[in-house]
Amino acid sequence: MLDYIVKTPVKEIRAFDLDAFHVHNAFRSPGRLVESELDKSKAEVYADRYDNFRHGLAFQSKMLDSTSGSDFDGVTFAFVCVDKGSARAEIFKTLMEKGIPFIDVGMGPSLSKQGAIKGMLRTTYFPPGKAADVVALGHAETQDAPEDVYRTNIQLVELNALNAAIAVIRFKQLRGFYVDDVQGNNLLFDIRDLKIASDGED
Repeated sequence: MLDYIVKTPVKEIRAFDLDAFHVHNAFRSPGRLVESELDKSKAEVYADRYDNFRHGLAFQSKMLDSTSGSDFDGVTFAFVCVDKGSARAEIFKTLMEKGIPFIDVGMGPSLSKQGAIKGMLRTTYFPPGKAADVVALGHAETQDAPEDVYRTNIQLVELNALNAAIAVIRFKQLRGFYVDDVQGNNLLFDIRDLKIASDGED
């Protein structure tokens, strides 16, 4: 997600992540593994990677929650990229209180009977003034789920990239860069047949 957004003409990008950078993170992000980056904060690693690419970057090693309202002052759009439902719920609350539109992404891979991975990639848009209604539909998990394939299988880089690409395309549609004929706010990509469906389709 970050790699795509830094290549857009948005004025400012703020990123927040409290976690440290480990080997499995390298398998989920663009670029090569630099051994000296291991165990540094993700915020520091990505700040170093993109600092010479553009201006207006602000990365902080911190976890956002319902008390982080001031961190969003001046923000006009947000992307939520977390794999923990309780953290997602806290961030949603703050964004809705501040009236900030946002896109949340998620994936639900599981193993088929044959041992191959199946599942969905999800991209959900939460428009200002209507975000609570979208939350109520339950597209995005707001409670912690048990361990799944995503947390145990690090070789899903193409799914991470595709999920991020769909989200950024949707953002660019909302900003008028791409034509927007999407019906509904929830997009689901099915790994099995490579099709995308929206909640507005019959």
